[in-house]
Parts: sequence; structure tokens; C-alpha cells
Amino acid sequence: MKTAKQELARSTPVEWAVRLLTLLSSLALGLLLVATFAGVIMRYVFEAPILGGNEIIQLASVVLVMLAMPAAARDEIHIRVDVFDHKIGRYGRLLGDILSRGIAIYILAMLAMRSWKKLADAAEYGDATNMLQIPLWPFYGLLVLGAALYAIVLLLQLIDILRAGARHGE
Repeated sequence: MKTAKQELARSTPVEWAVRLLTLLSSLALGLLLVATFAGVIMRYVFEAPILGGNEIIQLASVVLVMLAMPAAARDEIHIRVDVFDHKIGRYGRLLGDILSRGIAIYILAMLAMRSWKKLADAAEYGDATNMLQIPLWPFYGLLVLGAALYAIVLLLQLIDILRAGARHGE
């Protein structure tokens, strides 16, 4: 049985990249909480809503979700439904793990490539939010970064799964 140190998905470069993105995601969560709290107080207590508050919340949400996904994949803490695991056996689980990661890698690669094109367009044409005129290209860049690292983590997990083969008792 391999230890966590021997798994490719937990190699040092991946760990550092995931930690950095998780830190940025945490900062986005803090900004999201402060912006939401301030928006509610300003709107309902002072009857003076924050101009562009929704834009800040939307952009912070993109950063929060896209940069937190690689850590969720690495630690396998995303939602899983294992209703059929006992019925399909270890080879069925192996096939399911291979297929799910393969499909996810493909979808994330497509997302990253399309977001890269949107990043280039947004930078070239100066796309920005309506109210606050916040440039959009950095957020497309963070989307690319999150999707790409998520795909890399899944690819390394797929390699680990193929190396380990079907396991008992998972």
C-alpha cells in the first residue's frame, strides 16, 4: 500500500500550488463575508446600498470556488455518492474512478482553454464590470489557474489509481 508521501497528487510542487490557491481562496472568502456584511448593514441600517456590491460578491465568488476546487480534489473531500459501491465491486469502483477522473480532466481542460481565450479577449478589449469598471481578465486568469490545477491533480490521481489497481475495502 502506498503512503501519502508516495502519491503523485501529493507531491511537493502540487502541495505548494494547492496551498497558495487555497490561501487566495480563503482571502476571497474573507472579502465575500465582509462585502456581504457591509452591504446588508449599509442597505438596511443606513438605507445607502454599496455601489457595485453585487459585482464584488460575484467576482469574489468566482475566485473562491475556482481556487478552492484543487484542494477539494487533492484531499478528496468533494461530495461522493457510493450507493452502488458494494454492488459493483472493486473493479467496478476502479472503472468508475478512472472514468470520472478522465471525464473531469477533459471538461476542466476545455474550461481552461476557453477561459484562456476569454482572458485574451477581455485583456485586448478592456472588458470590465458595469458599475465599478473592474477589469475582468485577472478573474479569467484565476479561473484558468484553478481549472488547470484541478485537472493536474485529477491527472496525478488517475496515474496513482492506475499504478495501484483495484483495491479491497474502499
